Amino acid sequence: MDPADAAFFIPPDYPRIKVVGSFEELVNTPFADGVNAMCWVRQLPGDFGEIVEKLAVGKGITSIDDARLLALDLSAEGSVARDILLQDQELLRSRELQPSLDCINEYLNEIEPELLRTDVQSWHVDSATVEADTYLCTYHGADSEGLRNEEAVRRVDAPAARAELRQLYGEKDDEGFREFLHEHYLDLHYTPLPHAVPYSFGRGNLWRIATEHPGCAVPPCIHRAPATLPGLPRLLLIS
Repeated sequence: MDPADAAFFIPPDYPRIKVVGSFEELVNTPFADGVNAMCWVRQLPGDFGEIVEKLAVGKGITSIDDARLLALDLSAEGSVARDILLQDQELLRSRELQPSLDCINEYLNEIEPELLRTDVQSWHVDSATVEADTYLCTYHGADSEGLRNEEAVRRVDAPAARAELRQLYGEKDDEGFREFLHEHYLDLHYTPLPHAVPYSFGRGNLWRIATEHPGCAVPPCIHRAPATLPGLPRLLLIS
């Protein structure tokens, strides 16, 4: 796909996303000037649905290793898809990353009340103690969503939510309250503003998004996992 066609899922004139044309450009372009997400836009051949069908995973998140992929009896189109899955993981491993291929057949986690939600289906940013980025690609099923930083507020900074959390914490010590939020990952989750319009990461596109870490030059990318529908498992590469 030509990068000019990327507007079908990326907001037009959105300066925080940079579309790139190769894996080398994806991994080597620094985050700067407010850009906190890069996307290698791709139209992938092959039948990824056949792979999901042949994996026949149970409910929940199942990690798929190379041996399990190679053991599948696939058609020609399924084999093309399998080769892409193996190649993408090898690309990331060549950069000393540790990709995981997951087949997600409904999330089994119990969803907390909105105030306390910290699951991946809640708007959030990733964090790290050292410089690190998140890579992800959806091959089958619902794809990830992103949210403009300007269209969201940290949940703990929303006055009503912060007041409730403060009451839940039950202490007056500000430092202790901050530690409480951090230990429970509550400070990594966001609430969309009323005018917010999420954007889709699309299928087949390999993304690199900025995380919250010491020295990061740009704001972290706000995103979330989609709801998974019964009978439509999601095939996701993440590193």
